[in-house]
Amino acid sequence: MSLPNSLSSLQPSNPAKPPGLLARLHLDLPLLTGLVLLCGYGLLVLYSAADQDLDQVRRQGLRLGLAFLAMFVVAQVPPGHLRRWSPWLFGVSVLMLLAVILFGEVGKGAQRWLDLGIFRFQPSELAKLTVPMMVAWYFAENPMPPTLPRALIGSGLTIVPVLLIAKQPDLGTALLVACAGIFVLFLAGISWRWILSLGVVISALTPLIWYLMRPYQRQRVLTFLDPERDPLGAGYHIIQSKIAVGSGGIYGKGWLNGTQSHLEFLPERTTDFIFAVLAEELGLTGVILLLGIYLFIITRGLFIATQAQDAFSRLLGGALTLVFSVYLIVNVGMVTGILPVVGVPLPLVSYGGTSLVTILAGFGILMSLHTHRKLLPT
Repeated sequence: MSLPNSLSSLQPSNPAKPPGLLARLHLDLPLLTGLVLLCGYGLLVLYSAADQDLDQVRRQGLRLGLAFLAMFVVAQVPPGHLRRWSPWLFGVSVLMLLAVILFGEVGKGAQRWLDLGIFRFQPSELAKLTVPMMVAWYFAENPMPPTLPRALIGSGLTIVPVLLIAKQPDLGTALLVACAGIFVLFLAGISWRWILSLGVVISALTPLIWYLMRPYQRQRVLTFLDPERDPLGAGYHIIQSKIAVGSGGIYGKGWLNGTQSHLEFLPERTTDFIFAVLAEELGLTGVILLLGIYLFIITRGLFIATQAQDAFSRLLGGALTLVFSVYLIVNVGMVTGILPVVGVPLPLVSYGGTSLVTILAGFGILMSLHTHRKLLPT
């Protein structure tokens, strides 16, 4: 055997391909593609909902740019660092929520913001990330499925920030934070018997919950049950929204041709009720396209969670993806009259800034969990 042949026999038959550019940047191409498509679709709908106001679309584009930058930065952080930082980040978010109650800024009847001098900050948005991180950290540090005492501790870690957010009051964000903690509990393998028992307890406490609700929150529930009882007052928003959704038909009235929005019958058309604008102008076809993009993103997020190599990553990745789906379900449900109006935006489509950064930072965590995986020996 010749020397060159001997050397060639020592070379691996299938040398590993060097990672691509996106892999080196810790970005997941399928997930990134879905997010870019969704944001681009959202800008088209916003252009119509804002009466072709390019300045508003430009501001939304700048906010999206900042949110994608936050996603990129978070994606560079290894999951091990995220795990070690979880208790500290959770503690900071709880302290900031307490600070909001003590000396936060009041706007539109709610006290939700901290004025940091250079900019204002809404700590409840940070809690959407730190609560699932903390609960996932706690369960990952202990054997699973969790015992009842550990499940109660995990529930307590969720309840404290939820109550602080509800006191602001911000029922929509409190709901999303509660879902984040509950999803981690569910994914950790909590017994179905405990879940059913919790449901029974919550049902039994319904009269107390009703008593603790503020007058405007009770009004929202009553309006949800019967919007026609006050068609020109509390029920006006949801009635006009359902008219817009139903009038779109299969193919819609055409982009930029929605009458409910452009004649200003539809309130909050660039924020909470932007889905009604899309349904009126693009019809069922446009709605199916939008939901298809959402489904692709959610499916990819759940796939990433299943491929995670440790309990913390699986719990956190699954919870963040499921919370993103709650955004979608709650917003579409309230716009179509299936759920009460709670002020939850249509994710990555509604006009706004803070929620965009939070949502895309969450997807940055997902990308970090997926791209920082270590190759296991075969």
